[in-house]
Amino acid sequence: MALIQTIEPEKAEGQAKEIYDFMKENAGIIPAPLQLASASPWLLDMYWQSAQHFSQHPNLGFGLLSSIRYLVAQQYDYAFCMDFNRNMLSMQGLSEDDIAKMEKDPLQAPLDDKDRAMVAFVMKAIKTPDAIEKQDVEQLHDLGWTDSDIMDAMAHGTNMIASSILMKTFKMDQTC
Repeated sequence: MALIQTIEPEKAEGQAKEIYDFMKENAGIIPAPLQLASASPWLLDMYWQSAQHFSQHPNLGFGLLSSIRYLVAQQYDYAFCMDFNRNMLSMQGLSEDDIAKMEKDPLQAPLDDKDRAMVAFVMKAIKTPDAIEKQDVEQLHDLGWTDSDIMDAMAHGTNMIASSILMKTFKMDQTC
């Protein structure tokens, strides 16, 4: 039980019910971070808009985003999202060996070169933001990434950190 009042799926109404129903139908679960966000209608709407944005992103694909989420969750010991995104990666055909290699070195992610570079950039920035230099961004530009893509990928990664802190702070049950 969370330390703050959230909207339980069976008691959801209005926008919360619409979002929960959509997630249950399309993902099979209502992610715990989404349910925690229900404590604030504004935050729930923001989370929902973010999910919609990334699910339809023209350049950041599902495999890339799942890899970012998984690696950031692992870095921050964010159990729910580690398990959830490991499952997403497995459903995309990644083996345990693929995931283990990616954990050790994001440049070993079973993605194309362009996506691997983005994952490596995001993880470098997550771990050591002060180490990012102009050439890191220029390397992404050389691969065809836009500033908007880079910003979106970074925001996706840093949002995982915020979610991890919120889940831990409010003792949200991290099981599905």
